[in-house]
Amino acid sequence: MGKIWRSIFSKRMLAVLFMGFASGLPLLLIGGTLRAWMKDQGVDLTLIGLFALVGFPYTLKFLWAPLLDRFVPPFLDRRRGWIVICQALLAVCFVAMAFSNPAASPWPIAVIAFFVSLFSASQDIVVDAYRREILKDEELGFGSALAVNGYRLGLLLAGAGALPIADAYGWKASYCTMAVAMAVSLVFTILSPRVDSKIAPPKSLREAFVQPLVEYFSRSGAIEILVFILLFKIGDQMASDMLNPFYLDIGFTKTQIGVVSKLFGFWAVIAGGLIGGAVMMKMGIFRSLWVFGILQAASTVCFAVLATAGPSVAMLATVVSFENLSSGMGTAAYVGYMASLTDRRFTATQYALLSSLMGVPRVIFGSSSGYLAKHLGWPGFFLFCTVIAIPGLLLLLKLKPGPSEVAPRKAQKKKKR
Repeated sequence: MGKIWRSIFSKRMLAVLFMGFASGLPLLLIGGTLRAWMKDQGVDLTLIGLFALVGFPYTLKFLWAPLLDRFVPPFLDRRRGWIVICQALLAVCFVAMAFSNPAASPWPIAVIAFFVSLFSASQDIVVDAYRREILKDEELGFGSALAVNGYRLGLLLAGAGALPIADAYGWKASYCTMAVAMAVSLVFTILSPRVDSKIAPPKSLREAFVQPLVEYFSRSGAIEILVFILLFKIGDQMASDMLNPFYLDIGFTKTQIGVVSKLFGFWAVIAGGLIGGAVMMKMGIFRSLWVFGILQAASTVCFAVLATAGPSVAMLATVVSFENLSSGMGTAAYVGYMASLTDRRFTATQYALLSSLMGVPRVIFGSSSGYLAKHLGWPGFFLFCTVIAIPGLLLLLKLKPGPSEVAPRKAQKKKKR
C-alpha cells in the first residue's frame, strides 16, 4: 500500500497532471471561448460556424507524429524538448490572438487559431508519449486518470475562467491571462523528470513512419483492438451529445441545468477519474474496463428513467453525478488501456493513431443522435445508447491485457514463488 501512495504523490504524477492541464488549455480558446468572443463582437453566425474547421489538425495529428518520434530537439530530452517548443509557440499565439480584432479582421485570427490547433495537437502527441515513457507500467492507469483530470482543469480555465475575465477586463486581458498560464506550464515542463535516454529514436524517416504500423499489426488481435477502441465509448458519447436538448425538453430551466452540471457534474467526473485511477492500480487496467464499462452503460439507463420521471432537480443531480462519475472512470481506463498498447520505441506515433480513433464514433454516429432521439423518444433513445455499448464490452472477451500489464503480473508471480 505504501508503494502505491509513493507512486501517486511522485514527481512523475505531478508532471503528468500539469502537462494534462497544458493540453486542455488551448482547445476552448479556439473553440467555444473564441466563438463567444466573435459573437460578442457581432461577427456573422455563418462565419463563426466556419471557425470549427481550424480544429482539423486534432483529427490528423497521426500524420506528423512520426516526425516527433524521429527527431530530437537539441535541449532537454526527446519529449520535454518538443513540449517546451509547442508551449512557447502556443503562448505567443495566445498573445497574438489577444491583440487581434475578430470583427474587423476575422481571417488573421483564423490563421492564428489554426496554428494554435496545430501546435496544440503536436503538444498532445508528445505529452501522451511522455506520460507513457515516464510512468512505470503499473502506474499507467492512475497516471492516465490524472492526465484526463488535468485536461479538464485546463478546459475549465479556458472556458469558465476566460469568460468572467473577459467580462470584467476585456478579451485582450483574458487571452493574455491564458498565455501566462501556458508560460507557467512551460516552467513546470522544464522542471519535470527526464525520460529514459536509453530508448533510442527511429534511425530513419522510413523506420519512423512504417515500423510502428508493422509492429502493431503484427500482434495478435490488432484489428479487434481497433474495433474495441471505436466502440467502447460510443453509447456514452452519443448520449452526452444530446443531454442539454434532453434536459430542456423535459422541463428543466437553463439555470437548473447549469448549476447541476457544474456543481455536481464537473466534480463528479474529476472524482471518477481519481477513483478509477486508484482502482486500476489495484485491479489493473484491463479488468477495470469491464467494471467501468458496465457502470457507463448503467448510467445511460438512468437517463431513460429520468425521462419518464420528469423535471425533478434532486433526481437530475443524482443521475448527473452517477453519469459523470462512471464516465470519469471509463475514460481513465480507456486512455490507460491505449497507452498500455504502445511500444516505447514508437509511443508518439502509435498513441496518436489510437487516440485519433476516439473521435470517429462521435463524428459518424453522433450526427444521427438527434434523428434517433426524435423518432425513438427520449427513453427509447437512451436505451438504444445503452444497447449500442454492449458490443464494445463483448469484445473484451476476445482481447488480452496490453503488454505493459502482463509484464508486471508475471514479475509479481515470480516474486511470490
